Amino acid sequence: MKQLSGGWQRIAMLARVWVTEPDVLMLDEPTNHLDLGKIAMLEAWLNALLRDVPVIIASHDRAFLDAVTNRTLFLRLEQSQIFPLPYTRARAALDEADAADERRYQRDIKVADQLRKQAAKLNNIGINSGSDLLVVKTKQLKQRADKLEDAAKPAHLERSAGAIKLANRGTHAKVLITLDNAAVQTPDGTLLFRTGKQFVCQGDRIVLLGANGAGKTRLVSMLRKAIEQPETAQDGIKATPSLVLGYGDQALADLRDTETPMATIIRRFDIGDQRARALLAGAGMNIEFQARPISQLSGGQKARLGMLILRLTNPNFYLLDEPTNHLDIDGQEALEGELMAQQASCLFVSHDRSFVRAVGNRFWQIDRKKLVEVDSPEGFFAEAARLN
Repeated sequence: MKQLSGGWQRIAMLARVWVTEPDVLMLDEPTNHLDLGKIAMLEAWLNALLRDVPVIIASHDRAFLDAVTNRTLFLRLEQSQIFPLPYTRARAALDEADAADERRYQRDIKVADQLRKQAAKLNNIGINSGSDLLVVKTKQLKQRADKLEDAAKPAHLERSAGAIKLANRGTHAKVLITLDNAAVQTPDGTLLFRTGKQFVCQGDRIVLLGANGAGKTRLVSMLRKAIEQPETAQDGIKATPSLVLGYGDQALADLRDTETPMATIIRRFDIGDQRARALLAGAGMNIEFQARPISQLSGGQKARLGMLILRLTNPNFYLLDEPTNHLDIDGQEALEGELMAQQASCLFVSHDRSFVRAVGNRFWQIDRKKLVEVDSPEGFFAEAARLN
């Protein structure tokens, strides 16, 4: 088993569970480590199950949830909400229910405030006129206001796992990276593909598509080297000198397990302790977690620390390898929003179909040892599903 890839290990675990002929399947992040082909295989298998086999899934993969579920439960401390819908439609229904709750709450508070103002006026008139009837009326109005305020419930406010913010220092360069038929090879020199003539321009959000082993990570590594060490750049890759790189890899390898988040921020950036603590708290790490070794943080906390480092780097070009790994759905949506709001130029690799569809505006596909531009990722997604 240890010689298999993470994806095949996950498939083997699912097979081991299924041969026991279970009465119910409980799957915790079943798409972790799976490429698009294997996710398609898992979706087809789940959708082919007999209807009397219930399946309970915890997952951050929105497209996967939309493909295989028919009910969605949102866990909440006060009152959990369930909808007989797959994730995206259920989320829209939840947002509408929360909006209706907020409108109802604001209306009740406004009416209570009006009752109190009315009671204050009647109280003044009653005192000046000596009218017992107005005093009683004042008391009734106050009681109605109290009752309304006691019954009014504010809309649910989701507790954030930590804010994700990015930066974009900008650049005057129109063309950021030029690829001129660069060869992407394995370490032993085997050709994986050639890039042809390609340009990365300001405002591009390029998705790199390709099967596992096609050379996506190799190209990302070559681009990183061309930006950070231009004197050693491979032939056929040229980056504009004004580029400042924001790089994030799926393994979060730039984080040192033995170092604390506080020490990481202080070591890498010229900011004081107080500012560092405030930034870490904003990213979802309180004082206790700031002093823990990074190895003891959850995957989500590590991912948010990585995003904070990206922000403080203040880049003008992002190079991201599976950036949504370890992020919950709120974190994925926050990252999508930041990349769009900052008008960030980026090139990224991702198996997250929802993220690809939301963020990408150009799509490069590795196909038959060539890098070609395609109009959308849907053909690649469909082909990955068909082959499995």
